[in-house]
Amino acid sequence: MYQIGLKRAYDAPHPEDGIRILVERLWPRGVSRDKAALDHWTKDIAPSAELRKWYGHVPEKWPEFQERYRMELTENAAAVTELRNICATSPVTFIYGAKDELRNSATVLRAYVIAN
Repeated sequence: MYQIGLKRAYDAPHPEDGIRILVERLWPRGVSRDKAALDHWTKDIAPSAELRKWYGHVPEKWPEFQERYRMELTENAAAVTELRNICATSPVTFIYGAKDELRNSATVLRAYVIAN
């Protein structure tokens, strides 16, 4: 149903990315707005500041981070619906800033949008 890719904000944009959506609360350091080539910035869909700080990209906290973030997404139904509406129109790429390509909020968000 949805075609959602994931890409770091530091990677070059490509036409195959489709609609590029930054899914971070904070702007990625060192990335200009031109280089980011974003179509949307959905700050309110990102993990809360408290959750982001608690997680701190500590791998041992990853399982609990996923659970907590999914709970936040469930409580943020309006933002999720808005994002799903965008995703339903064409291929999209969620843009994120984390170094870890496997354990980051964009991977959780992608799975949540697809599954729910």
